[in-house]
Amino acid sequence: MVDFARSPRSTLGVEWELALLDGESLDLTPAAEVLLADVAQCAPEFEKQIVGEMLTNTIELVTGIHEQVSGIVEDLASSMAALRTLTEGRGIELMSAGTHPFAQWQSQEVRAKDRYLELVDRTQWWGRNMLIFGVHVHVGIDSRDKVLPIVNALLAYVPHLQALSASSPFWGGTDTGYASNRAMMFQQLPTAGLPFQFEQWPDYEKYVDDMLTTGIIDNINEIRWDIRPAPNWGTVEVRVCDGLPTLEEITAITAFIQCLVDDFSARLDAGESLPTMPDWFHDENKWRAARYGMDAIIIENAEADERLVTECLADEITHLTPVAERLGCVDELKSIASIIDRGVPYQRLQKVYRETESLTEVTRSLISDLRTSYT
Repeated sequence: MVDFARSPRSTLGVEWELALLDGESLDLTPAAEVLLADVAQCAPEFEKQIVGEMLTNTIELVTGIHEQVSGIVEDLASSMAALRTLTEGRGIELMSAGTHPFAQWQSQEVRAKDRYLELVDRTQWWGRNMLIFGVHVHVGIDSRDKVLPIVNALLAYVPHLQALSASSPFWGGTDTGYASNRAMMFQQLPTAGLPFQFEQWPDYEKYVDDMLTTGIIDNINEIRWDIRPAPNWGTVEVRVCDGLPTLEEITAITAFIQCLVDDFSARLDAGESLPTMPDWFHDENKWRAARYGMDAIIIENAEADERLVTECLADEITHLTPVAERLGCVDELKSIASIIDRGVPYQRLQKVYRETESLTEVTRSLISDLRTSYT
C-alpha cells in the first residue's frame, strides 16, 4: 500500500534550485559542500531551508509550509539573504534558469550520495548530462481520493507552465532552438516525463509495487514525473517548471498552480468530474511548449480545439481570479500578465544574446535578474 499523508487543502511548499557560479568566469563551480558546511557553522537555523542537490554546483532553497503565496515569498527571500552572506565572501554568484548557458556537463561533479551515484551508474550518459535546474511546487490535498483526478486534470496545464517558465534555450554553449531544452533533457531519465493517468488509487499502488518489485525504483521518490503525488507530504508536486530567474516569477507561477489545484479541489467537492485528455495530446503539448514557448499553439481539450498558449493563459487568469481572491494571491496571479508583457525568461535571454552575441553576458543577465528580484 501507498499511504497518503493528507495535508490541509491548498497549503504550499516550494523548492528552488540555484546554480553556483564562479564570480570571475561565471562558469559553474562545485561549491555546494563548502557552502553547506558554512550553513551548518554560521547559519544552523537555515540547515533545513538551504540544502544540497545531485550536483555540487547546485544549492536548493526549501520553504516551510504556508497557506498563502506571500509566506512563500518571505521564506525564500529570508533563505536567499542568509545564503548571500555566505556566497559573497567566497566570490560565488547565484543564478536560476533551466540550464546554464555555456557550462559543460563533462566538468560537473555528482555529490557523493548513494542515490545520486546509483542514478548516474544506471542511466550513464544521460544521467551525467542532467545539468539542469528546476522549481518544484507542492500543494496540499485534503483527501486521497482527489489526488489522481487533480494530477490528471493538471496535465492540460503542462504547456502553460512550460511556456511561462521556459529559461533554457542554451545548453553547453549551444543555441538549441528550444525555449526549454531542460524539458527535453529531463524526460530522458527512465522514470521522468509526463505521468501515467490512473483512475483509482489502487491502480497507482499497483504501478508503484510493480516498479519496486522489478527493481526499476528502490524508493517512491525515484518516480520523477513532471506532476506526481507526493504521498509522504500529502501533496501534489508540480515539477514542470524550468529554474525561474526571479522571485516575482516564482511567486506568479506558485499562485497559478495553487489556484488551479484549489479550483479542482472545490469542483471535486461539488461532485464534478474533472476534464481529461488523451495522453498523446499531452505529449504533443509538452513538446510544442518546450520548442516554441509563448508562441506554442496548444491542444486545449479532448475535442482537439487549439489556441495560442498566451490566449489560454489570459482566460485562465480571468477564470481563476475569484479563486485567487479566496486564497489571497490576486496580485501574484495577475502579475503573470506583466511578466508576459516584459518577456518570459527564455525571451529575455534570447534578446540579450541577439544584442551581445555573448553567452557570458546572457549568464550575467541571469545573475542580475536574481539579485535585483528580492532586494
